[in-house]
Amino acid sequence: MKDEPLAGFTVGVTAARRHEELSALLERKGARVVYAPAIRLVPLADDAELLDATRDILADPVDDVVVTTGIGFRAWLETADGWGLRDDLIKRLGDVRILARGPKARGAVRAAGMAEEWSPESENCDEVLRHLLEEDLRGRRIAVQLYGEPTPHLTSALRRAGAEVVEIPVYRWSRTDDPTPLRRLVGQAVAGTVDAITFTSAPAVSATLAVAAEDTLEDLLLEALRTQVVAACVGPVTAAPLEERGVATVRPERARLGALVRALAAELPVRRSRRIAVNGHALELRGHAVVIDGQIRPIAPAPMAILRALARRPGHVVSRAELCTVLPSRSLPGGTGQGRPHPDEHAVEMAVARLRRGLGRNGLVETVVKRGYRLACDPLRTERAPFAGAPEPV
Repeated sequence: MKDEPLAGFTVGVTAARRHEELSALLERKGARVVYAPAIRLVPLADDAELLDATRDILADPVDDVVVTTGIGFRAWLETADGWGLRDDLIKRLGDVRILARGPKARGAVRAAGMAEEWSPESENCDEVLRHLLEEDLRGRRIAVQLYGEPTPHLTSALRRAGAEVVEIPVYRWSRTDDPTPLRRLVGQAVAGTVDAITFTSAPAVSATLAVAAEDTLEDLLLEALRTQVVAACVGPVTAAPLEERGVATVRPERARLGALVRALAAELPVRRSRRIAVNGHALELRGHAVVIDGQIRPIAPAPMAILRALARRPGHVVSRAELCTVLPSRSLPGGTGQGRPHPDEHAVEMAVARLRRGLGRNGLVETVVKRGYRLACDPLRTERAPFAGAPEPV
């Protein structure tokens, strides 16, 4: 389990770029991955706005260039190359002051044979803005490479300070053509059947909330992210839209995919597991599995719902009637949609039987005749790892 700290957990991936790499890193840590792209990258090879902005800079030099992303800066040069303007653009940029937002932007600038004059360690546009506003910007002409969407908090502040701003729309994000996987992921988050969702860009966060809003699930999704589903964001810019809505996020010190996965692997087992000593065995409840004496055993949704209900009051009897209320609808033949049958005690008995088989140990779930079921443990000997802010972690 030490090599697979995410075993037993389900993690949603919303990334458009490098989602294969992120999914592979998560799976290497043992996670079950649900891929649901929130956005797509719109190619700009024929983009008239980018061509106009590039020609504007070539015709009327700027004093400063703010490079916000490495991929965006490289895309700008590659697109300019297709127009036959790359050499002229590099020559022009080599004569101006370059401010790079973080290591990736710095690396792209240096790879093109140029050097940045200044770069923050935080990779935060706000720090770039503060650095610029320390100077008198009246009359200065500043080019700002955008990163997927307008940045009015940056460009408007520069204009208010007296600068002329040229926006460089190097690439843009758009909603995915098929939102079905994302809608499904939102539903899973609300139902609590995913344990974490990863976000690698602020537009992906916005698109996810927008899809939830279309299905009247935005408030429920936000509540789930505040209580039972971990929101893992690659950096502060990505996390900002969620944190502004009261969602506590997990994010690494450096905005890297590997660091994001390591941060999630460290936090998710702490926030979303429950440890109980049952009849001489150590049980740890995870998202879709149970770790018994260090061995992970996947558990189906209906039996897991029964186990979670029993674990809320370990050692105490839980009635069949109460257990009927926790069974997921898909555990019933035909489901429980409108006009469909609700769970009955027979469904509970079936789920308990499946739970016992899934656990693979005798004597863990006891039947109390005419009353219900209980975990065979001392109620006082439990160890809980609660989700921050959640009233009930299981």
